[in-house]
Amino acid sequence: MEKSCGCWSAIVGGISGACGSSDAAARASPNAIQPKTSVIYDAATETRYLNASNRELAASHESTFSMESTLDPTSKDKTSLQLLQFAFQELKSATGNFRPDSILGEGGFGYVFKGWIEENGTAPAKPGTGLTVAVKSLKPDALQGHREWVAEINFLGQLHHPNLVKLIGYCIEDDQRLLVYEFMSRGSLENHLFRRALPLPWSSRMKIALGAAKGLAFLHGGADPVIYRDFKTSNILLDSEYNAKLSDFGLAKAGPQGDKTHVSTRVVGTYGYAAPEYVMTGHLTSKSDVYSFGVVLLEILTGRRSMDKNRPSGEQNLVAWAKTYILGDKQRLYQIVDPRLEFNYSIKGVQKIAKLAYYCLSRDSKSRPSMDEVVKDLMPLQDLKDMAALYVRSRTSRGKHHR
Repeated sequence: MEKSCGCWSAIVGGISGACGSSDAAARASPNAIQPKTSVIYDAATETRYLNASNRELAASHESTFSMESTLDPTSKDKTSLQLLQFAFQELKSATGNFRPDSILGEGGFGYVFKGWIEENGTAPAKPGTGLTVAVKSLKPDALQGHREWVAEINFLGQLHHPNLVKLIGYCIEDDQRLLVYEFMSRGSLENHLFRRALPLPWSSRMKIALGAAKGLAFLHGGADPVIYRDFKTSNILLDSEYNAKLSDFGLAKAGPQGDKTHVSTRVVGTYGYAAPEYVMTGHLTSKSDVYSFGVVLLEILTGRRSMDKNRPSGEQNLVAWAKTYILGDKQRLYQIVDPRLEFNYSIKGVQKIAKLAYYCLSRDSKSRPSMDEVVKDLMPLQDLKDMAALYVRSRTSRGKHHR
């Protein structure tokens, strides 16, 4: 039977009330993050950050739980908050008893399983029928604990946009914490860039960059702005048409209000993507997300990870390595393009993406563009026909003609 639940105060206040069950204390759970002083990371800064993070974890005995959001779920119109509440047994059946072969991925929070439910309710459906869903199950001792679980519900329960993954519902039963999302059939951008045998086509890369930019622009541009705080390739999911949707809002944070310029917060995120000023001061703004977007643009352009310890020492930090090519001779720029593309990329597109990434990665956060400006810059790059392969073939043909 379909159930929808509005007892958000019970969820926030320790899980006691109409929706049932008790809960362990909320856990703070920062992911590892890359510290920097400029565009280059150093060991001293990294040690300083990691020590601070450990102190934060050890001191996470807060007297009250903060939703980290100005969006008050107890006061807003409940019509915008109608998520389905699932019974644990329903999700157990929907995923085939959480079979290992139904696992879509794994993170600090636990596993994500593929499942099937009836289209207009919470009842499980036979595999291949009804609505395909992704079920995220939180480990009782997961690093990403109850705090992030609640933040996910709070934000995705109220924010709806074509470039944000849709949260369908949740389950809270005894010590079980699960979230149910729409199924994204093509997985993450990370898989396509770094783990697939076939390279992601240039046109798909541009489409994904634009979609992800629109998602961030939506978050930043609302009446109650939201800072995503964990923008990276693994959190960009793709549907069957390569439409990009942002997922995992466990670290999202309400943006500054009124005349405030930033939000002061503990430093969390993922190693390799965080803005230097955020790492050094804990001051969070929408421009922190813009920096992370710049890192992802470089990953899209080069096919390299933001940090890769397996590469030579001068190439491990993507931002520091790529900037030497972007700032140099224009012809050198093409040396950093993902070699798997084999000249199947737009010449103008590469130039524009490199330039945009450079501005997004500006050390001065105020010099970075807004995400609305980024969207405008990406729009004209969607259908460029000046493929490098055509230029190479033309030069080869002329060379043969002159012999």
